[in-house]
Amino acid sequence: MGKRGTPTIDMTPMVDLAFLLVTFFMLTATAIPDEPVAVDTPSSISEIKIPENNVMTITISKEGKVFFNMDGQQNRAELLQKMAAIYGGVEFTPEETHAFAIMSSIGVPFGNLKQVLDMKPEDRKAAAADFPGVPVDSLNNELANWVLQARLTNPKLRIAIKGDRDAEYPVVKKVIDTMIDKRVNRFNLITNMEKGS
Repeated sequence: MGKRGTPTIDMTPMVDLAFLLVTFFMLTATAIPDEPVAVDTPSSISEIKIPENNVMTITISKEGKVFFNMDGQQNRAELLQKMAAIYGGVEFTPEETHAFAIMSSIGVPFGNLKQVLDMKPEDRKAAAADFPGVPVDSLNNELANWVLQARLTNPKLRIAIKGDRDAEYPVVKKVIDTMIDKRVNRFNLITNMEKGS
């Protein structure tokens, strides 16, 4: 009897498949935007998932600062122009508009926005925790304008409120009252998943 040869396996197709899968996941994955502040959300047993697109997020920090965010670069650029028209026709350069379109959250009064947009991205990110937040006082409720103009810009928006478990109730109430005042009767509260018994 002749000697049997050792079987060989051609690994080329498997390596090709692995690279195709890696490439697919890299191209289809969406990056999680940077959070302006660390928020420890309360826990619940809700299994409703927040959609990935057409979302407006209002974040309330432990210190009671309010941050506003909306996805979609084109929508954000259009929103900035609408807000500029409301606040005395402030003009933003193309560079400032682009910076606004790609930044994560707004956490300053509109009067300080130009100054923040002129910062380098790394400086803006480092200073985000020190931003005073979007005003929600009854005499100066800029959040109401952000919410209204964002919904006019993108009527498909779903609204999510992400509040720190230690945030003071009056601030949370102001945010919810703002939603109700702007006829937003449906919104999601972002929580940590907790297994039910």
